[in-house]
Amino acid sequence: ELGSPYYIGDISYDFEDQTIGAIYDHQVKPTTAIVRGEQYDMQKLLVERENLYVSAKDLGYFDYLRQYMRIGIDTNQVRHQADLSMSILRPDTTDQTAYYIQNVYLTIKKGEPAQAPVFVYDSLSRINFADETGHFRLKPIARYTFLRSGQLYSLKNENLSYDRLYEMNGFRSVRINYEKESDNLLNVYYELMPRSVMANQIEGEYTFSSGMSGFNVGNTFSHRNIFGGSELLEVKLRYGVLFDPRLEGSLGQKIFNNDFQVGVNLTVPRLLLPFGVRNVGKYGLPRTTLSSSLQLFNQDQTYSNRYFINTLNYSWWQSSNLQHSYTPLVLEYRVGRLDKTFRENLEKEGYSLYVESNDREYFGLGSQYAITLNALRLLKLENFSYFKGSLDVSGNTLGILSTLFNFRENSSGEKLLFNVPYLQYIKGEVDYRWYRYLGGHRQVVARFNGGLAVPYGNNSKLLIFEKSFFAGGMNGIRAWQARTLGPGSYNREVLPEDLRLNLRNLDQLGEVKIEANFEYRFRLLDNFLGTKMNGATFIDMGNIWRLRSDERIPRGEFKLDKMLGQVAIGGGFGLRFDMDYFVLRLDAGLKMKDPQFEGNDQWVVQHWFRSKDFKREYYSSHRPDRYNFVQYNFGVGLPF
Repeated sequence: ELGSPYYIGDISYDFEDQTIGAIYDHQVKPTTAIVRGEQYDMQKLLVERENLYVSAKDLGYFDYLRQYMRIGIDTNQVRHQADLSMSILRPDTTDQTAYYIQNVYLTIKKGEPAQAPVFVYDSLSRINFADETGHFRLKPIARYTFLRSGQLYSLKNENLSYDRLYEMNGFRSVRINYEKESDNLLNVYYELMPRSVMANQIEGEYTFSSGMSGFNVGNTFSHRNIFGGSELLEVKLRYGVLFDPRLEGSLGQKIFNNDFQVGVNLTVPRLLLPFGVRNVGKYGLPRTTLSSSLQLFNQDQTYSNRYFINTLNYSWWQSSNLQHSYTPLVLEYRVGRLDKTFRENLEKEGYSLYVESNDREYFGLGSQYAITLNALRLLKLENFSYFKGSLDVSGNTLGILSTLFNFRENSSGEKLLFNVPYLQYIKGEVDYRWYRYLGGHRQVVARFNGGLAVPYGNNSKLLIFEKSFFAGGMNGIRAWQARTLGPGSYNREVLPEDLRLNLRNLDQLGEVKIEANFEYRFRLLDNFLGTKMNGATFIDMGNIWRLRSDERIPRGEFKLDKMLGQVAIGGGFGLRFDMDYFVLRLDAGLKMKDPQFEGNDQWVVQHWFRSKDFKREYYSSHRPDRYNFVQYNFGVGLPF
């Protein structure tokens, strides 16, 4: 029996410390949640005390404690009414004093010191610096020490210093201590304990897809302080192979494809710009990333790819929930080659589209931009919206240069740079999500994901394979494997059997993408083998389309009046094992509406109870493709 609630009545104030009382009147009271007539809530009183504590600390009142604010509650005067009396105590005979910072000391510690550190004063940052390791520079670190000489002490600046120094990922321990120099002066001592400078990680995984199996092996070497400013250098090697048991011969002859990748990334915890930028670390650590990678891919008797890409990226936070990512330089070079016999067969069968999009060499010079809202709230149970928009543009600079300098052209009319055609396209994508918290561990999520890619200029008729959209997969329409849905109502029955095998994952691409997802999440078990087991039910829908009609991909083009009839629909159930640091996910998606069929036959869920006969009929006309009503997806992290 909870009984009747109490409501706030009279509120009286008794401020012994007039200085802190003035802070309460100006900083806290105008936005207080403690209002006469509101239902009594003890949590609001705790929030009131914390707001005053933070406000006082941010204005330099180093000695102020939470306990100095007390709230008396009198419920004896009026029935179901709580009268409040707020007081701010003065522990001494004088009011609180605001402190200023006099000297700042920063020590990079090697361990327990045998003797006192020897400090060197830096006049530019006004910091006394001592590096016991001999591997760090002051300037890259000093920009994230927000407590500076001559400034008013601030709890906000203290917390900012902790956050940014930890985010640099070069220190396993950060401590900030204080020493009183006089009645209103403080000395600040930063003590940083570095992480291990070098590390090596080896990882592997077993893969299984469409009856084929294989493995991936990777190695990552990292150096966390390559230039003395907590920069991160990573060198990554990866090799993957996939075996097809349907191929004849020994194990080596059953290799369907193999993939080798090597990459180098350098991440600098600041913006490397020719001009200074103020307050870039206020809401998050800014980063400059330079990366270079090479991929060597071969698919048996079908296709080989050599792909080399270099990028320069800047990422920074405009506010606590708004992040920007700008890549002014994307320089790429690709050589894709089809097997000679396979190419001849494609051309003989009339599928020159795949020859044009895959058997080609090109340069790309462009830039990319992305903006993300509320990424840090994705794992929280609360009401919010998430948005990410991205834009990828390539070839404009080269297009202008080709006009000025009259670049040579090949037989197809493409202009050449170093005897290689260059790309021109614009690609945009949006991802909007709506999160609603229903109490407990229940949450509803709705998502829209759309994209459009338009090739123009030097390659106006064709978008390359790597820049095209695909549908299906563990984070999209989960009832279909990745690259096995669409475009439009395209049905692979029109392909000869050999082409179906060799063109797998190559022919189901598009320039238009529209997807929507709805998911209800809930808790199943609070403790399952040491993890929290959550469940989810979901519905996914959408597809991809071609911008232009092509007789080689019948019914694959985008037409507004036919779009709804070409939307795929899948539903399912998922299990998520929350291990606090990461989430393991298993989703099972059921195909409900498949646009590759026509009319009422699109609702394949009606064949669920005669699935054996349906699968047999499908295999006879789509060999070697098989039809699976249920698609299982295993992954790490939530789908969205």
